[in-house]
Amino acid sequence: MNPRRLLAMLRKEWAQIIRDPSTLLIAIVLPIVLILLFGFGVSLDTARTRIGLAMQDDSAAAQSLAGAFQNSPYFQVREVGPVDRLGDELVAGRIRGILVVPAGFGRDRAKGGGTVQVITDGAQPNTASFVAAYATGVQQSWAAAEAEDQGRSAAPAIDFERRFWFNPSLTSRYFLVPGSVAIVMTMIGSLLTGLVVAREWERGTMEAILSTPVTMAELILTKVLPYFLLGLVSMTVCTVLAVVLFGVPLRGSPVALLIIGACFLVPALGQGLFISAATKNQFVASQITLLTAFLPSLLLSGFLFEISSMPRWVQWLTVVVPARYLIPQLQTVFVVGDDWGMFLRNGGALLGFGLIFFLLTARVTTRRVA
Repeated sequence: MNPRRLLAMLRKEWAQIIRDPSTLLIAIVLPIVLILLFGFGVSLDTARTRIGLAMQDDSAAAQSLAGAFQNSPYFQVREVGPVDRLGDELVAGRIRGILVVPAGFGRDRAKGGGTVQVITDGAQPNTASFVAAYATGVQQSWAAAEAEDQGRSAAPAIDFERRFWFNPSLTSRYFLVPGSVAIVMTMIGSLLTGLVVAREWERGTMEAILSTPVTMAELILTKVLPYFLLGLVSMTVCTVLAVVLFGVPLRGSPVALLIIGACFLVPALGQGLFISAATKNQFVASQITLLTAFLPSLLLSGFLFEISSMPRWVQWLTVVVPARYLIPQLQTVFVVGDDWGMFLRNGGALLGFGLIFFLLTARVTTRRVA
């Protein structure tokens, strides 16, 4: 490897990047747009779910229970009326659940019993589960408060104490935003090298470069190092937005975050470089990048769907998705802190993927020259 020739090639690459605004748009503007879309658009929290009340009893206990639901921070009581009309509202999607307080609820409650019914839309299982769980919590809190007002013990037989480490409020944004950073970095990293190198092939300048004494290692380093630095800038921008705009805590060290990002950029850039060297066409390279980088990262990395709940053969398929190794690292360094054992294990896997992509790129490019 000739250092002087490598520096000359790097200067040429930087000049090309500065002259071509599309590269800077992909590296700087696209991550900002994507992280805003993911941060604001993807959420698993259900706040102020719309429900209806079917009051078939006008006793003081029934009115007290209805008041508990109306004052709950989890529900927004949109309609009060008969079950038939509320059922139409539920089918139309204007409410997500119906609380039915049956006739005789006050009488049964005076005897220490009482039953209420929660109707939810099973066509939306997640929302239905949230409504049922939150309704149970509101009912239990109301029953405990009522017992204390009447001087009875509200303590259950077993005190079940719940404690959630690192994310006590179970805010979904705390793990979705770091995961979205991984998706954004997958797309940016592969697009940077995929489109830029394909452009060289289309313009015919790649053949001119290969006709020089430049070695394959120098060529790959020239096509990787500038975009590696741009990728780190993109990750820094995403991190600042995650912390400042979305309020995600960064409990780990910036050094660990930098190392994690650097390890991931190696296979991301290598994948784009390999696709570009194999296709030599920007349009084809962008389509293949979306199919092989973005979609698998979105669906098979654990970002939206838990890998352990997937079928066994799909779980094996996720082993070859590099984003699978980045997402747990980012979620850990953001929400938990530094776990160097996990970082080294997953970082080693990412570097292995990167080495494979670079070897494939060298092999494909050599064939083209021949």
